[in-house]
Amino acid sequence: MRKSLVVLAFLLLFSGCERQDHEQDVLRLRASMQNGCSFDVKITADYGDVIYHFVMNCICDGQGNLQFTVQSPESIAGIAGNISAGVGKLTFDDTALALSLLADGQLSPISGPWVMVKALLGGYLTSSGTDGEYTRATIKDSYEADAYTVDVWLSEDNIPVRGEILWKNRRVLTMDVENFQIM
Repeated sequence: MRKSLVVLAFLLLFSGCERQDHEQDVLRLRASMQNGCSFDVKITADYGDVIYHFVMNCICDGQGNLQFTVQSPESIAGIAGNISAGVGKLTFDDTALALSLLADGQLSPISGPWVMVKALLGGYLTSSGTDGEYTRATIKDSYEADAYTVDVWLSEDNIPVRGEILWKNRRVLTMDVENFQIM
């Protein structure tokens, strides 16, 4: 019995330390992103009956304002824009970008990277831990009842490598992040 209590105390002590370390990883990333960041992202938008894939280059300032340029598919390559809280703007020449909205009409696939960055910069961290070789953080993008849940996987270098946005417990966007750099 005494051995069991010692083992239980040991497990509780070290599981708490691990959680603390992962939370600190997320907070360190948040602090380093205050100067901005840039990254490439492969987005998969799941509409249930159809799935769209595209690649964007993103540049974000420390306040979460995001500029993007679509890289592929080639049919929409070159479309650019910017997104900030409540405001978005697209620029294009001969091609218009028309995608249905996700999450009960509240989320454009193009705005996925902005939601991820916004969550990393100031969202409510609900959990963190190890997922294979990565640190996985679950963040609510706001304190509102209809907040998105954003899961972000961080490499051992503490940079985002993957993100998922969930709406009402259903994954609607997946983002594979490459070339992430702090400005």
